[in-house]
Amino acid sequence: MTIRAKKFTPEVLLSAPRRSSAIPNSDGKLALYTVSTYSFESQTKTNEIRVLDLENGPVSALLTTDEKTSEPNWLEDDVLYLKGVDNGVTHIIVSDLNMKTYVAGIVLAPVSNVKLKLLEEGKVAIAVTAQTTPDGTLYNPEIVTKKRSTGLVYDSLMVRNWDRYVSPNRNSIWYGLLERSKPHITESKGRWIMSSLTNALEGTHLESPIPTFGSTDHFDVSSTGIAFVAKDPSLNPATNTKANFYYVPVKSFKSAPKSLPQIVEVEGLEGACTSPIFSPDGRAAAFLQMKQNGYESDKNRVIVIPDISKLSSATEALNVDNGKGLWDRSPHALLWSNSGRILYIQAEEQGRGLLFKLEIPATVLQMTKLPEKVTSSGYISNIYPLADDSDCLLISSSTLVDNSLYTIFDPENPPDVRVVSSNSRQGTSFGLSTDQVSEIYFPGATGAYDVHAWVVKPSSFDHNKKYPLAYVIHGGPQGAWGDQWSTRWNPAVFAEQGYIVVAPNPTGSTGYGQGFCDAIQNSWGGLPYQDIVEGFEFIKSELPYVDTDRAVALGASYGGYMMNWIQGHPLGREFKALVCHDGVFSMTNQQSSDEQYFPNHEFGGPYWEARENWDRWDPARYTENWSTPQLVIHNELDYRLPISEGLAAFNVLQEKGIESRFLTFPDENHWVMKEENSLVWHTVVLNWINHYAGLPPFKEVGQEGFEVQSTPLFKKQRVMSIR
Repeated sequence: MTIRAKKFTPEVLLSAPRRSSAIPNSDGKLALYTVSTYSFESQTKTNEIRVLDLENGPVSALLTTDEKTSEPNWLEDDVLYLKGVDNGVTHIIVSDLNMKTYVAGIVLAPVSNVKLKLLEEGKVAIAVTAQTTPDGTLYNPEIVTKKRSTGLVYDSLMVRNWDRYVSPNRNSIWYGLLERSKPHITESKGRWIMSSLTNALEGTHLESPIPTFGSTDHFDVSSTGIAFVAKDPSLNPATNTKANFYYVPVKSFKSAPKSLPQIVEVEGLEGACTSPIFSPDGRAAAFLQMKQNGYESDKNRVIVIPDISKLSSATEALNVDNGKGLWDRSPHALLWSNSGRILYIQAEEQGRGLLFKLEIPATVLQMTKLPEKVTSSGYISNIYPLADDSDCLLISSSTLVDNSLYTIFDPENPPDVRVVSSNSRQGTSFGLSTDQVSEIYFPGATGAYDVHAWVVKPSSFDHNKKYPLAYVIHGGPQGAWGDQWSTRWNPAVFAEQGYIVVAPNPTGSTGYGQGFCDAIQNSWGGLPYQDIVEGFEFIKSELPYVDTDRAVALGASYGGYMMNWIQGHPLGREFKALVCHDGVFSMTNQQSSDEQYFPNHEFGGPYWEARENWDRWDPARYTENWSTPQLVIHNELDYRLPISEGLAAFNVLQEKGIESRFLTFPDENHWVMKEENSLVWHTVVLNWINHYAGLPPFKEVGQEGFEVQSTPLFKKQRVMSIR
């Protein structure tokens, strides 16, 4: 689908084709990807699986438009993908490049997260994940007998997680074998047939992938077995993050493993785990692990297992006696080179998602050379070796103006980058340009560090004019605004309304060193708030094209907390309006959140042990100062920050007579994901801030796509008194 937009609006953002990462085939000539597109005209979504010609791109060929298909993978020279059918059943489909398909296997439940590993010609190991019942069998919600009562009883945490009530069913990894049969007399090659699947975690009380966001990054498959990460089953998942790396030796992918999963424990590391990955020959492995239990934003350490048959050989790379390590970055993904001598590491740095390479010496203990940065811009979402015999990589990434970019990259010659396909032609199809994006640095709260911020200008920017400020605060709080695309909080959407968007990364942000990230602990409304104040003063004095007298501020999650905190402090009087999405109103109510380890870490202990710390940063303590018009957004299925937070803030605003509006989506969680809901979200938000910033409404009254639910109050009228 070709994108052509005169102006970048929410409709353009939400209806633009969304592409997956690109997966190259073994010779590096073709790549698979999926693309989904929503039409506001027909109110329908299309899903496609396509094949991209990497040598002569950006031409791509359509493989299927079946909306129930997903997760394509190369199966030698064929393509395997999943197809959901009736009654929760999943078909394993194999297709050639001429769109001739057949069913290679049937799974009697929903499955996802396909991984394949070539064992030998005609034999491929397959692993998927699925919900599993307590007795170790596949769980299919479509065929479960409906209970007479909806009551749920709990004797331990968690009760809820993200947007669902926790059930006894758990995620598990299932594996099997795909074998090519002998060709029929009418066939040029035989068909693939999948064996029955085996539950790799049966009888272990382990769960992988780890909810809520664990996916293919939580397990891997080699010719010798399966590696995965799982939380420690002896610890409460609501108050602990501790996880471990496990290895399941598999001699035959058609039968059950001969032993239970073997655990890898690295001395001194008690935190979360992710990104287990085998070397290409399956003899070595690597994964990421944090040091602190209970701290989800601790620094990830690179752990290398030189010999998978000797799990005790696991060693922390770049380790030193001070416990901090030689490298002050926190990786989030790993990939082995084809040679097995280099680990490619994805990590944030200065608002970008970059690629680093780490050479693996013969003796891991000798690993003292720091990872070398090999990219410098954009935000990488995924990487693959270009081909089985290539040192080059196929990189999928995005930027603040381009929603999907595929490039071929030679890590040994970083300037040698070939753009294979840009979904938006580097933003031009959206009417956007890299010229709109710049960066500023300003002194932070203590004067001992500088704070980085992105600046996004309107595409029609004129240096001789002044534009209102949209000051956007990110969530996390351990997160960052990056040079990457977003369909939820996209700075360009606000810029194209006529704002200068400034997106700061204050204390607590990731990608600026672990110390900077850690410094927000027990300082939620302290250093970050002061950084944001300093940023506002810098904008006022140093950016003459910004009209800070028409400033608005917006934020979600921790950014929403900051809106409520700003509202009660002097900076709140500098803004014409505020927007708080799913933010904290009462710190005490954090005890109703699903993950209790988070506030316990942030404030130095549980509420009854560290009440002074919890209370110190409570926005509700300062409601007597609230006076700025505020839009409050909070969703019914948000179990991270329950809806009572938003309702309480709105109640205060209304009772104080402050101009305010409340927006909620009963079918959304912490995020607004459905396209029609997202369009309403953008409409309400943009009309709110545009009104107070003196800009034209995004949509006129009557064309907004929503109705105000509350009954307006009327002035008291004279009535006849009868006695």
